[in-house]
Amino acid sequence: MFLELTVQTNTREQMLDITGDIKKQLSKSSIKSGLCVVYTPHTTTAITTNENYDPAVKTDILHYLNKKIPSGWGFSHSEGNSDAHLKSSLIGAHETYIIENGELRLGTWQGILFCEFDGPRTRKVHLKFIGV
Repeated sequence: MFLELTVQTNTREQMLDITGDIKKQLSKSSIKSGLCVVYTPHTTTAITTNENYDPAVKTDILHYLNKKIPSGWGFSHSEGNSDAHLKSSLIGAHETYIIENGELRLGTWQGILFCEFDGPRTRKVHLKFIGV
């Protein structure tokens, strides 16, 4: 089963918790056991799994990435967003999660985070639920 979420970002760099949106879509499906693939089809966004309880974690991740990959480094790419492309490549465009008993098998503090590195924009996230 393929689904598409729309994500609206409000700043150039942002990490949004999309766990609830994905769980909502999963609950509408008949999948009880299987896999959930979460994929972003944009070259300046990413998907990751991390703590979703303390918002400082997202702030710290973005701060670290900006320190290691500053936007004004002198990249060749003419659009001026090479830092966003690098951050996307480092974090990755997709994650796969286990579904058991109709629920995502995430750790207590884990959430699925959509990472925006070149916003604000309206973005898409593709979901694929695969039942076994």
